[in-house]
Amino acid sequence: MNAILHINNLTNHYPGFTLDHVSLDIPKGCIMGLIGENGAGKSTTINAILGLIHKDEGEVTFWGEELSEESSSIKENIGVVFDETNFYDTLTLEQIGKISAAGYTQWRPEVYSDYLTKFGLDPQKEIKALSKGMKMKLSIAVALSHDPKLLILDEATSGLDPVMRDDLLDVFLDFVQDEEHSILVSSHITSDLEKIADYITFIHEGKLLFCKSKDELRYNYGIIRCGAAVFDSIDKNDVLAYRKSDYQWDVLVADKEKAQREHKDAVIDSPTLDDILLLYVKGDHIK
Repeated sequence: MNAILHINNLTNHYPGFTLDHVSLDIPKGCIMGLIGENGAGKSTTINAILGLIHKDEGEVTFWGEELSEESSSIKENIGVVFDETNFYDTLTLEQIGKISAAGYTQWRPEVYSDYLTKFGLDPQKEIKALSKGMKMKLSIAVALSHDPKLLILDEATSGLDPVMRDDLLDVFLDFVQDEEHSILVSSHITSDLEKIADYITFIHEGKLLFCKSKDELRYNYGIIRCGAAVFDSIDKNDVLAYRKSDYQWDVLVADKEKAQREHKDAVIDSPTLDDILLLYVKGDHIK
């Protein structure tokens, strides 16, 4: 796999929390979705990748090189959007463009202007006059206007209405269309990831539970919805997680076709990412 970003055994220790030996690769031309509950370690992972916090163990390389203070060419090729903007409130959007032009040798003012128009942003407005959603659109416009090869997005679609979110998803898909660009996107809006992601990385309590292709999760995983008798008959080696409600058991398995063959009387659904996340986080696990 030709990785733009390689992460090996990334570890950070904090009082009461450890990001525990997280490893993953992001290949060219793909979108990697990062999911997990609040406090799972998603933002810690992103901050450690970018060198914004010290990592206790592990290796992070972009295009085979480690990020350092001197890595100006690497930084030019990474576009970053956090869930909050980091610009001074009194700056106008036009001034943001001029400041960015001075900071990035690859800055493309015509691209920035086009994105402001596309996102309905007035260049003469000050940051403090923008809504949260408009600030997010501004951050995305800046990130896309210095010709990056990799986008790292932390809750980049939060605060946006469904129509604008859908427009942005199209922008992200266009970004990776040439198979030379990639995106790492952390999001609580799993329906967005279901539309655009090629791979899903799931972090829970600081540990990497899995990194799998979205198609594998969509087509291979299943949820057996059954009564106690069927639940007792299920091979517990096949069970990833399960949860009992008042009237049925919901059992997450990795092989839906096998479950359909062995439990013909049970209802077996294809799970959404939300289903998988909830069962892993709130469900029980075979000891």
